Amino acid sequence: MKYGKGIDVSKGKSTIAMLSIVGEVIEEPFEINHDVDGLNLLEKKLKDIPREDLKIVMEETGTYHLPVLNYLLDKGYFVVAENALKIKKYLDRGLRKAKTDKKDSYKLAEYTCDNWYKLHKVRENSETYNNLRFLSRQYINNINVQVKQKNNFSNLCDLLFPGFYPLLDENNFILGLEIFKKYYHPEIVTNKKQSQFVEEIDKLAKKLGHKGAGITLANKIYSLASKTISPHPNNKFAQLSAMSCADALILTIKTTTIIITEMDKLARELPEYDVINEIPGCGKKLTSRVIAEIGDVRRFKNAGSIIAYAGLDAPPYQSGQFEATNRHISKRGNKYLRKTGYEVMKSIKSSCKSDNELKSYIIKKENEGKLKKVAKIAGLNKFLRMYYGIVKKQYKQLEIW
Repeated sequence: MKYGKGIDVSKGKSTIAMLSIVGEVIEEPFEINHDVDGLNLLEKKLKDIPREDLKIVMEETGTYHLPVLNYLLDKGYFVVAENALKIKKYLDRGLRKAKTDKKDSYKLAEYTCDNWYKLHKVRENSETYNNLRFLSRQYINNINVQVKQKNNFSNLCDLLFPGFYPLLDENNFILGLEIFKKYYHPEIVTNKKQSQFVEEIDKLAKKLGHKGAGITLANKIYSLASKTISPHPNNKFAQLSAMSCADALILTIKTTTIIITEMDKLARELPEYDVINEIPGCGKKLTSRVIAEIGDVRRFKNAGSIIAYAGLDAPPYQSGQFEATNRHISKRGNKYLRKTGYEVMKSIKSSCKSDNELKSYIIKKENEGKLKKVAKIAGLNKFLRMYYGIVKKQYKQLEIW
């Protein structure tokens, strides 16, 4: 006899039901907590059922399902983490839309039995892929915070020291923040002689490892201060705002740098690292982020699967004599992969030579009348297909496909 178990996952606990493939209720719904006692109880209730006769389905919830999923995979069970939208559509198929955890666990068990021969077991990623994905999410969160803090810093500069922010670039940004902490107002700068100010900033720059950059930036700041009128007075409140804003932004920038450095070290352990890194315009930051979001490419059956996973597929729409020709990408996929891939296309378009295959393809689409954004999405589609083909070939050569 075949059995289907449905696990309705929520934060910190799960509700579980089990049916036979002919619809017989084997286990009334029961709850477990996501702790040692709860998972041991689940194992106890499963131990009398042969593993080959049992399949377990749960909804992919982001993070809540991971404790149960990892536990069951370690025990050797056939576990499916199904797409949340797919499960929702199945749960809503009835006329009455009653919703409780018990009913949902029953329906998940029914889904398991109905699709017994179509289910695909979760493929366990290696620790490297899991760590990359984990760091990638932290990197994205920190970048989002960093963008907000940069906007705040720009606004603060307009209030205290107009014109200061445009003097900074990627190479001297940290140095500029350290200067701003002390010289946040033109009045403070002009109270010193120019030579004294330049000498002080030069020492600070050398201490931070910016040889030569300090003198140039100091002269620009002093020249700006001598002709700038600040909208806000120089007082202790301005000082507090300047120091807190600069310190927070420095911390965020250093954190993102540490995270992306660790991601690069991890990605170098994987065969696909060289595949992306050899593409002109795709630097270390983007290489590790792309690998983190795609994960183990061997879990995809073909290149089209990666396209769908990224949400770049444009499903057909046809009814009767009507067939849509102007279709849009589905966006039902990994939004982080789409965003990272789009950054790769922007980098290739802006920094590569004209003979680059992907750049030529993007330009070709633009010349056909496509919008620049649409052309880059087409380039990303091509990039993912190329990536799948090359990595697949590389893995087969290593005989680990």
